[in-house]
Amino acid sequence: MKLTSTARTLLLVALFAIAMGYLESAVVIYIRAIYYPEGFAFPMKIISQQLMITEFWREVATIIMLLGIALIAAKTPIARFAFFIYAFAIWDIFYYVFLYLLIGWPQSLLTWDVLFFIPTTWIGPVIAPVINSFTMIGLALVILFTRPSKTPFKLGWFVWTLLIEGSVIIIISYTHEYFSFMLLRFSFGQIISSSNAPEQLQYATSYIPQHFPWFVFMLGQMIHLLAIGFILKRVRKAFAVVNGVNS
Repeated sequence: MKLTSTARTLLLVALFAIAMGYLESAVVIYIRAIYYPEGFAFPMKIISQQLMITEFWREVATIIMLLGIALIAAKTPIARFAFFIYAFAIWDIFYYVFLYLLIGWPQSLLTWDVLFFIPTTWIGPVIAPVINSFTMIGLALVILFTRPSKTPFKLGWFVWTLLIEGSVIIIISYTHEYFSFMLLRFSFGQIISSSNAPEQLQYATSYIPQHFPWFVFMLGQMIHLLAIGFILKRVRKAFAVVNGVNS
């Protein structure tokens, strides 16, 4: 069966994202070999401020790379957005796949992990970002394959509001416990600006995650699914209008 142009592009973007996932897992394996030779576990070990700065900008570079492939893959803003979240999701899923294949980690989908450092530390069980990633893939495919060919396609302010609100709620679920822990000693401004960075890194080594706010996380997920459902409903209506006019 001949692949459509969109399907071919999705395949190529997926290959790029999978390669990025391997590269990301390799970097993490090197870091863990230095700081966690006995295996990664909380509490976190203190690392140098220089390495933290390097990690921060490595994550920024990763986002730039994903944006770059999305800009190359499509011409319209909405399609570029779809390819960006698609590439991000594939990269994130295969990051964990390669970690498991190479070093047998995580032991389960409920294993805690440090997910991100922008603008503060994100922490959660592995299954949470995996769920997010599959939702992102679903959203990307809905955008790319359900656009009426004869009508302009926009998400609209309501869908964008749902996507942004859902994302903010999910980010809160990842950062709330750690951020609350850091606020016991440092101000909001100090945490965001990384002032007193050595003291913050030292204090962070005493943090052990206790509870993941699944209710908050699933609320954000449900809002995202509602946005996808709204897109599908509006697309069906648009197709009905086009077919009615043509008939």
